[in-house]
Amino acid sequence: MSDKRDSKRHRKRLHVRFGVDTQRCSSLTEDISPEGLFIQGSRLFNPGTLVQVDLTLNDDSMVSLEGQVMWGKRVPRGLSGRGVKGGMGIKITRITEGADIYARLCEELTCK
Repeated sequence: MSDKRDSKRHRKRLHVRFGVDTQRCSSLTEDISPEGLFIQGSRLFNPGTLVQVDLTLNDDSMVSLEGQVMWGKRVPRGLSGRGVKGGMGIKITRITEGADIYARLCEELTCK
């Protein structure tokens, strides 16, 4: 599969709560970029689904955003602990809270 991203993603594990409407799941990010992020886990939504995402940064600040599921990868339970990661790629459509915090985080990761 060819990489269609406009910017490089950077490895960053952040606590995330996500879902559609009031349904919320909890997981971790694997990587982030200014345009999107990868959420690890077995709870996947279909491509095209709009999801609400709340990120908690290491200093306990919050970023809330809306995004569209672009793809998902389901991994059998037996493989999830062996370096094979399942989850879904989210394209950010709108940051509703903490846009400056998220931009600063992505900028800091780019400089490392």
